[in-house]
Amino acid sequence: MKITFIGAGNVATHLADAMAKAGHDIMQIYSRTAQSARELADRIGCKSIATKPDELNCDSDLYVMSVTDNALPQLAQQLTEGRSHALWVHTAGSIPMDVLPCERRGVFYPMQTFSKQKAVDFRSIPIFIEAHNVDDAEVLRALAATLSDNVYPCSSDKRAFLHLAAVFCCNFANHCSTLSAHLLEKHGIPFDVMLPLIDETIGK
Repeated sequence: MKITFIGAGNVATHLADAMAKAGHDIMQIYSRTAQSARELADRIGCKSIATKPDELNCDSDLYVMSVTDNALPQLAQQLTEGRSHALWVHTAGSIPMDVLPCERRGVFYPMQTFSKQKAVDFRSIPIFIEAHNVDDAEVLRALAATLSDNVYPCSSDKRAFLHLAAVFCCNFANHCSTLSAHLLEKHGIPFDVMLPLIDETIGK
């Protein structure tokens, strides 16, 4: 597929990289700052970047909006105009699909915590998809299958609870580990001693 990314943060970086490695053509990276757009474009071998709405191309098959939840509604209104022929998706866990104001709309949600510097095995990451019509749902399912062995349909309502469960599983566990690290630091004990315990606990 010919794909344009809106956003160049952690999720966009890993998702664009995985799609490029799977053989898809990343046509353009759009970001508020030229530096972040250029960094991602250089990483995946994309030649075109955009920092203003009128610089966004109009000939991609798919536009992936991977931006902050707060920025998503306004950007969606701005950028979908004149590009309604294409399929638009966002990658947010807690935002409904209908935030996208176009007929061909959907969600492409890879459920994982991402950092630009840390490599991930995308084949093991569950991807949850949703689309406004059956044909586009099949397009997203086929696209997700080129990246991951774990692809699931999921409505916006269910995805909100999925995202909440992920917050409990990841963010709260991180917070508890941070509290543990602070306690150990006060008493001169390295946090590394906890890593085997954390691995075993998560494994169980």
